[in-house]
Amino acid sequence: MLHRLKRWLSPDLAIDLGTANTLIAIQGEGVVLDEPSVVALQKGTRRVLGRGTAVGKLARQMLGRTPDSITTVKPIQDGAITDFELCESMLRYFIRKAARTTPGVRPNVVMAVSGGITNVEKRAVFNSAERAGAGRVYLVSESKAASIGAGLPIAEPLASLICDIGGGTTEVAVLSLTEIVAGKSLRIAGDEFDQAIIEYLRHNFSLRIGDQTAEQLKMRIGCAYPLDAERTGEVRGIDAVSGVPRRAIITSEELREAVRGPLESILSGVKSVIEQCDPELVADLSDTGMVLSGGGALLPGLDLYFREQLGIPVRVAADPQRAVVRGAAICVEHLAQWKDSLETSDGHV
Repeated sequence: MLHRLKRWLSPDLAIDLGTANTLIAIQGEGVVLDEPSVVALQKGTRRVLGRGTAVGKLARQMLGRTPDSITTVKPIQDGAITDFELCESMLRYFIRKAARTTPGVRPNVVMAVSGGITNVEKRAVFNSAERAGAGRVYLVSESKAASIGAGLPIAEPLASLICDIGGGTTEVAVLSLTEIVAGKSLRIAGDEFDQAIIEYLRHNFSLRIGDQTAEQLKMRIGCAYPLDAERTGEVRGIDAVSGVPRRAIITSEELREAVRGPLESILSGVKSVIEQCDPELVADLSDTGMVLSGGGALLPGLDLYFREQLGIPVRVAADPQRAVVRGAAICVEHLAQWKDSLETSDGHV
C-alpha cells in the first residue's frame, strides 16, 4: 500500500541524459519529455532566462540567433557533464515539467550514461540528479539500456551487438547473460557528422554554415549508402570569400562523401569491439547481427553500409531515438529485478 501511495505521489523516472536531447519516461506512463539539452543565460551571469524556464526547446530556438546579451550553453558535451550547476538547473526544470512531485517524496531515478565516463563524472551525475530532486539514483550504461529498449535477448547465453549513435557519443557493446562482454565508447557521433558537413561545405563550396543548418541538411538529404534515387538540396550560408549571403545546391552523394570520415571511425570502433570477443560469441553474430539505435541510426542507408562492411545482418531498432530511455524505463518498472546490475552512489553494482 505504501509503495503504491509513493508511486502515485511521486512516480519513479527513467532519464536519458544525452548530449543532444534529454528524455524522461515515467513509471507506468512511458516517455513524457523529449527536449534539447540546452540552457539560455543572461550573458555574464549564471541566471537562466525566463525565471529558469529558458531551457530545452525554448533555449534551442535561440542557438546562433541570440543578441550579445544572451548566451546559450550545452551543459553536457560528449556524454559527460561539463557544467554541473547548469545541468542541475536543467534537470530540475525537466523533472518538474515531466512529473508531478510531492514535497518530501523523492522519486527513484534510473539514468542512462555513457559507458566511457569516469568515476568523477559519474559522481557529477549522481550529485546533479540528487540536487535536482531525485531520491535514490541508479546508473545504467547507454549500451545496456539501448539493448533492453531494442528488445535484444541480452539475458540469454547469446551474443547481442548494439551500436547506439547519439549526439555526442557512440556506444558499442556485445552483451550476453545481461552483462557487457566487450564495449567501447566513442566520442564520435551525430555532432561530428554535422561538423564534417560544415567543413566539407567550407572547403568545397567556400560556404560557411552553422550547426543547425548542417543538421537540417543531414536530415533532409544525408545518407551513408548509395540511394536508389539520389537527392539534391539547397543550402544557405555565408560566402567565405565575400562575406555575403549565398545559396548552393548540394547532392546526397556529396553529403555521403562529407560524412565518410566519422562513419569509418565508428566502423573501426565496432570492429575493435568484435575483436575483443571469444570466437563462439563472434560466431553468434553471423545470425544475430547488429542493432542500430540513437538519433544517428536514422541516417538513411546506415544499416546497408554496416552490413556491407561487416558481413553480418544489421537492422535499425524501432523508434531508435528512444531505445535508451525505453530500456531505462523497463529497469524502473522492474527495479527489483534489475537493481543488482545497476550502479548506485555508494558504489554498488
